[in-house]
Amino acid sequence: MISIDPLDLFLWTFRRNEKDVVNLYNALSPVMQLATGGNMLNFGYWDVKNNNPVSAQENLCAVFAEIAELHSCKNIVDVGSGLSAPAIFWRNNFRNLSIFCININYDQLCHSNPQQKITFLNSSSTKLPFTDNSVDRVLALESSQHFKPFSDFILESKRILSDSGLLILAIPVTLASSSISKLGILKFTWSSEHYSLDEVRKTIVSEGFVISEEKLIGSSVYDPLADYYVKNRDVLKKSILKQYSPFIEKILFRSIQKMKKASQEGIIDYVLLKCHL
Repeated sequence: MISIDPLDLFLWTFRRNEKDVVNLYNALSPVMQLATGGNMLNFGYWDVKNNNPVSAQENLCAVFAEIAELHSCKNIVDVGSGLSAPAIFWRNNFRNLSIFCININYDQLCHSNPQQKITFLNSSSTKLPFTDNSVDRVLALESSQHFKPFSDFILESKRILSDSGLLILAIPVTLASSSISKLGILKFTWSSEHYSLDEVRKTIVSEGFVISEEKLIGSSVYDPLADYYVKNRDVLKKSILKQYSPFIEKILFRSIQKMKKASQEGIIDYVLLKCHL
């Protein structure tokens, strides 16, 4: 049984410094693994064919790879790589790729299995360990919502990218018409920075990038994820309660319900961004 002090959980989500984010993911990543049966930690991109967590998560990785044009590059930097499941997915589909997985969370890197042509580096998103103009792609798949200052990550991406390189983001965002007060329980359980779409766009452009593609896919992320959890809650709950208290499962359930409602009310969205210099 994994024991989590509710006070610790509150402090981690309230302060959200690097150590807090690491502690939060170490404590709660197994929930996602139990609920999905896999090692990917993203919400997934759901459709008729991809209507279960693992398939939806792989679909998001595939769409992300297409936007990033991974077929035409040699090396990529995956910033905030989690348990490295997306990197393994990309390596398996693009055999010529060399991938560098960057993660501030050393424990997650230690639990990532060694892979050919994948290098694991324990580093911060705002201090990337690469020389200037040395990489083809910088990818942040559902991770840059944790990076702060966000502008420092964008500047570092600009520094290490080649002139023809691309920066690709998949990031949950709030919308201009919303306010933090409308997030409800997500103010406390959305354990990342609440970056607005306008703020993300402005920062990217002000640091010298051009946004060449933007896709808002929140309705294919939050809504079907919530529907899946509600439909399968009895089974998922039994699995989660093997390692967590009913309190954690209840908070997860309420948060997922609120995500769907906030998405439908135009308070939050999920954006894919393709950026070039």
